[in-house]
Parts: sequence; C-alpha cells; structure tokens
Amino acid sequence: MTTLDALVAGEFAALADALAPLGPDRWAAASLCAGWSVAHVVAHLTTAARYPADRFGAELAADGYDVTRTSDRLADADTALPPEALLADLRSATMAGFAQPGGGMAGSLAHVVIHGLDVTVPLGLGRVGADEAARTVLDQLVAPGDRTVFGVDLTGSALRATDLDWAHGRGEPVTAGAAELVLTLSGRSVGSALAR
Repeated sequence: MTTLDALVAGEFAALADALAPLGPDRWAAASLCAGWSVAHVVAHLTTAARYPADRFGAELAADGYDVTRTSDRLADADTALPPEALLADLRSATMAGFAQPGGGMAGSLAHVVIHGLDVTVPLGLGRVGADEAARTVLDQLVAPGDRTVFGVDLTGSALRATDLDWAHGRGEPVTAGAAELVLTLSGRSVGSALAR
C-alpha cells in the first residue's frame, strides 16, 4: 500500500470513528457546505461505495453527463440512509481504495480531508485525521502558485500551521491551525485565516 493509499484509508476510518457516537440530531446538523447537513456531506463523500462505475455511469448519462448535477442528486437521495449505513460506507474497502476520476488517490485524500472538516468542525469535533494527511492536502492546495485550486489568493502571505509542522510562502504572517488553513485555502469562509 502506498503512502497516499494508507492516508486515504486512515482518513475515512478516522472520520467514521468520530461520527459513530453521534445521535440522529447531529447527523441533521448543518455542515460547512451551504445547504447540506452532515448526513448529506457523508452521503456525497461515499457515493462510490453505493454506485459502482457502471451504475454511476448510467446515472450520469441520465443527467446529460453533468457530474455536479448527478453528484448532488445522488447525495440528496442518499441523505435519507440511516447513519449506520453511511458509517459502513465510510469504513468500506471501496472508499479506502477509491481513486478519484481525474484526481487519483491525491484527489481522494483532498476530498475526504476537506469534506471531513466540513462536518467535524461545525460539530465541534475539530480535525480528527492524521497530521500527515493534513500536511499533504495543504501542500496540494498551495501547489498551483499564487492562487489555490479553489481561487483563494495567496499573494504576500506567509502561512504557518500552529498545530503541525507546515509553512508556505513569504509576506504577511498568517498562522492558524491546520483545519482552519485547509478550510480557508479550499474556499470555506469559516475562520477566514486569510481575511484582511
């Protein structure tokens, strides 16, 4: 198993462990994804566990090959699944080894880390995954240069995580926990570590 494979599997397992004790009311709580509950985000995150490639392809064709529309529609429908089913999907071998189409295992790691924070931060659970996973995703987010893949401007910012060994850039010091940095660099407004 490669390092990325192990990190992806570990992040899904850590998220499942963090969410397992929650009651139904917490699964219905708002996530950081606008209009989506915790259950909605987890349903979206685990789509591949319920829709093998051929079935997802058929669903995609039904939506005129609009990936966003299909992903949203399936997540909307699967939000009704009981938490136990969504937890089983988080713990499934399918998700532990799933490589994002077009993004590979690096894309899968970013997906689970970012969406994991979308649910654990508003629930008050904080960052539940591994430091190495957070560092790897932070490196991915700043790799494009002056803007993240989400369009966040990094110009003139010296970023530094306060809870793990990670730093990037030069300029005005911006320090925050890794969770806040990941969320800020992925375009979430919570914390707004780069707000000026």
